[in-house]
Amino acid sequence: MNPTRTTAWKQLQEHYKDTKDIHIKALFSENPNRGEEFVIRFNDLYVDYSKNRIDHKTVDLLVELANEIDLKKAIDAYFDGDVINATEKRAVQHMALRDNKRDKIIINNENLKPEIDAVKLKIKDFCQKIVNGSHKGYSGKAIQNVVNIGIGGSDLGPVMVTEALSFYKNYLKVHYLSNVDGDHIFEKLKDLDPETTLFIVVSKTFTTQETISNANTAKKWFISQASESAIPKHFVAVSSSVEKAIEFGIDTENIFPFWNWVGGRFSLWSSVGLSIALSIGYDNYEALLEGASEMDEHFKTESFDKNLPVVQALLSVWYNNFYNAETEAIIPYTQYLSRFSAYLQQGIMESNGKSVDRNGNPVEYQ
Repeated sequence: MNPTRTTAWKQLQEHYKDTKDIHIKALFSENPNRGEEFVIRFNDLYVDYSKNRIDHKTVDLLVELANEIDLKKAIDAYFDGDVINATEKRAVQHMALRDNKRDKIIINNENLKPEIDAVKLKIKDFCQKIVNGSHKGYSGKAIQNVVNIGIGGSDLGPVMVTEALSFYKNYLKVHYLSNVDGDHIFEKLKDLDPETTLFIVVSKTFTTQETISNANTAKKWFISQASESAIPKHFVAVSSSVEKAIEFGIDTENIFPFWNWVGGRFSLWSSVGLSIALSIGYDNYEALLEGASEMDEHFKTESFDKNLPVVQALLSVWYNNFYNAETEAIIPYTQYLSRFSAYLQQGIMESNGKSVDRNGNPVEYQ
């Protein structure tokens, strides 16, 4: 449905004309309770959106817009595993990877819950072996360094979370390689010891040009100091292409699958998050999944006016379309979140950067 054809949109256009010159300072003068009224609390999150160019009527109209375009129906379709990616004819179910409450997760008439649980168990088992030192390198030494080789969502999500949760890090040093330019990989490799280094090659198809190029460089560096037969102890793959990973030299047991219903920008919740689990330990990784699942439930069930993701999305619609704001600043308050902006940028660009709607019509709105 084209939102610009709704009654709420037309009312928002009129409302914008009436309010566009109002200063936020004036809004606080008119309503001293504003700082408490435009707040959403969820668990230990406190979200204050009072410093926006809105009033209660703005929020009411934006919620009405969400209702008119059937947002609730779309959210339900998303959680029910419907094919909402019309272009690729896929369900979008990354949130199923962090859902421990449901016994069944049906996609294409198949219950994928046992398969999801099996992959998580495999990640847990592998992490424990690396962290407790029972998985040895080719010379009998324990792993000390982990190098994640990926690009896009296979890099941005894991590196962001690893940085954000630095407080929980164990002794493993986790590095991320994404740039195909040689400076990046050689700068990383020069201080590493092949005897104590584990490489994670993250590519769904195992054909991503930048990733495979870096993986081959790492492999060449490794076998220049060790034998090719040692590769299975030092290289693992996160991929759906088992055949190509085996061809590279990776042991079948060290291939962690993920599925085509997990979009790259949301893939940290899948086995792409292996480097996160290694960095902070599996129990903390499981806690991360739990927290995300709690937010999923909030998004699914909360009324739109108190729904954190929905309110923030509606504010973006308000600024993008009525104020014609072309730029959004994400300013992390903590050094731990220094990579958050880059991660979010990919999600916003790929999710919202569409030139046509689901019916193939040119998009005339943001």
